[in-house]
Amino acid sequence: MYKKMHWTTRSAAVIALGVATVAVAPKLISAPVSAQVSAPTVAQNTNFPDVGSNYWAQPFIEALATRNVIVGYPDGTYRPDQPVTRAEFAAMIQKAFNQNSVRQLPQGGFRDVPSGYWGASAIQEAYETGFMSGYPGNLFVPNERIPKAQAIISLASGLGLTASNASTEQVLTTYYTDASSIPSYAVSGVATATQANLVVNYPNVNVLNPLTALTRAEAAAHLYQALVRLGQLQPIPGNVAAASYIVGRTSGGSTNNQDIVSLAGASGSFTTLTSLLKAAGLADTLQQQGPFTVFAPTDEAFAAVPQATLERLQQPENRETLIKILRYHVVPGTIATNELKTGNLETAEGQPLNLKVNTSTNQVTVNNASVIQSGVQASNGVIYPINQVLIPSGVSLNQKPGNGRGDSVTPGRATRGVSSYIGVGGNIGLGGDSGLSEGNFAVVSKIGLTRFISVRPSAVIGDDTVVLVPISFDFAQRSADAFENRFGIAPYIGAGVAIETSDDADVGLLLSGGVDVPLGRQFTLTGAVHAAFLDETDVGLVLGIGYNFRF
Repeated sequence: MYKKMHWTTRSAAVIALGVATVAVAPKLISAPVSAQVSAPTVAQNTNFPDVGSNYWAQPFIEALATRNVIVGYPDGTYRPDQPVTRAEFAAMIQKAFNQNSVRQLPQGGFRDVPSGYWGASAIQEAYETGFMSGYPGNLFVPNERIPKAQAIISLASGLGLTASNASTEQVLTTYYTDASSIPSYAVSGVATATQANLVVNYPNVNVLNPLTALTRAEAAAHLYQALVRLGQLQPIPGNVAAASYIVGRTSGGSTNNQDIVSLAGASGSFTTLTSLLKAAGLADTLQQQGPFTVFAPTDEAFAAVPQATLERLQQPENRETLIKILRYHVVPGTIATNELKTGNLETAEGQPLNLKVNTSTNQVTVNNASVIQSGVQASNGVIYPINQVLIPSGVSLNQKPGNGRGDSVTPGRATRGVSSYIGVGGNIGLGGDSGLSEGNFAVVSKIGLTRFISVRPSAVIGDDTVVLVPISFDFAQRSADAFENRFGIAPYIGAGVAIETSDDADVGLLLSGGVDVPLGRQFTLTGAVHAAFLDETDVGLVLGIGYNFRF
């Protein structure tokens, strides 16, 4: 339930930078640049007076200043809104990364970067590690302001991000309202960086402004995200305002208009998970209203599972085992990043996940897997990328799954409809002469037994109290519309026994049918029509609300 995301090749971005003379630098000169600007000198502290605690990029700037990746000016300021030149960006890259060289700068270097130029070594390193490239005519144009799109694809290239199978156009149009303004040379690289959560847009997370000059604040934000990608920095916590400007990540306040499955498929980091959901027949469920919280293993996480095992799980005879594993990653309801807390979470499979939150390090683990990114909001829930595949108890990837139904009886588990619950309600009599035929107080419950089957003991309490014990077949949750709002419903039908507890007690056949409506993680609305064949045919409509639980 943005997701750790790959798209373009290093060589494609390098070649594109070389041929993008007109699109990127309309004022590109054809002679060596003689003017030289000096780099900012290091400020002795990281508390810049022009970067207050409420400044949108303050967490990015402070973290990188502490690492000496970015520096201030002699007067102690940072000047966050000042544009960045290509030479200055190369200097930031030199301090931020320690990547291996992938090529050598030709002898003599760029003809507009003299050996004594302040940024000569940084430019050479940025070129040789694949982050930046030159222009035709052996020029680097060090004092040119670097466009945002060019800076983004420089990071994607230097980090060696590779292409995924998702549509580039789909990725860009999903996240940017101005996707059409992205230069052709940058389309693939920007899509790659977007999938890897490298892109930060302020003040509107959906507006890229690809051709505007990168500011020093934006440079810090993008470099920070690149270091997160490398595992050298922790992600910005989701409850920090700066996280809301990271494309593909939100603090929970805004909602993506794509459902969980569509969003995961577009990201390029969950191709294996998306494929397995479709193979298991769960994709349709996770595209419904929900809401759901999905702890989603990345493609790298699935890469640790032998390919033969993944292929075996997708065979028809092992479908139930695959469903168990996938449902173990899904928690009913939406849990925002700032709502994560240490404890157990009930999964759709009926087995709990153990969540641990370390507030001092901003690290979150679920079982033995690390949550590597704040929650990515979808229209019907939230996705938390994780670095390992979660395996429920009783299932092993090291042995061939059984070819039976594989749906053991676990009292109190969630079914494919909703969680188990116990609650109260009322009965509306529709005919007969028992308590079921009158307006009475009711106690309702649902106890899941397997993915499909529940027992639903309830009682209509009155002068002629009736105990109802139907066993139901639970259908998968589906979406519905009411007053232009979408919500999930889980139908069920069942049969069992009705027990009249009056002096002339009677036992008869019971037929039931109804729907459950989940109200988040804790509560479920329920409504059912019961027909009890006692002395007469007694019919009642029971409406109630239940508190979700698990034995």
